[in-house]
Amino acid sequence: MRIPGTPYAIAAGFASGAAVSFTPFLGFHFLLAALLAWIIGGNILTSAMGTVVGNPWTFPFILPSTYYFGSWIIGTPTTNNFFGQVHDMLGKYSLMDIVESPMATLGPFLQSTILPMFVGGMILGTVVWFIFYWTLEKLVREYKHQRYLKRNAATKRQQAKKQQTTGQKTTGQKTTGKES
Repeated sequence: MRIPGTPYAIAAGFASGAAVSFTPFLGFHFLLAALLAWIIGGNILTSAMGTVVGNPWTFPFILPSTYYFGSWIIGTPTTNNFFGQVHDMLGKYSLMDIVESPMATLGPFLQSTILPMFVGGMILGTVVWFIFYWTLEKLVREYKHQRYLKRNAATKRQQAKKQQTTGQKTTGQKTTGKES
């Protein structure tokens, strides 16, 4: 809440990180969140914080939901066991097979799994972006407003004390009748 920036920038940055967590590009979420935040004028630091939405406890829910939703959107057949499909597809090939012929080995996986996850992730991530943005923008705006009010009240109290203190000193002094 004390991060410098406008409520828009802070909320848009965090929402960007949360939205990017719904893409299948694991390992690139920080970079993608920072890029998205930079493009829309969001805070890059809060975009990194927003990627925490995608974590080991949420990925078992996020990844299959993006896969099934994306498959439904583009009309591709799905499997009942998403993680089994991923394990079987990647377990078929050695690293050398993938390096020698990446499209022959990973092409079917990209088409049957990553493409639906990308499509589903883009749509679900957009929904998540708006949810986090609207919620956080209101919270940050209210927090900063309350903080501003407290700071102004404290400043006014300090000024009143200062005037009271200087007023006491001047009333105790004798005047000579000459004003300069």
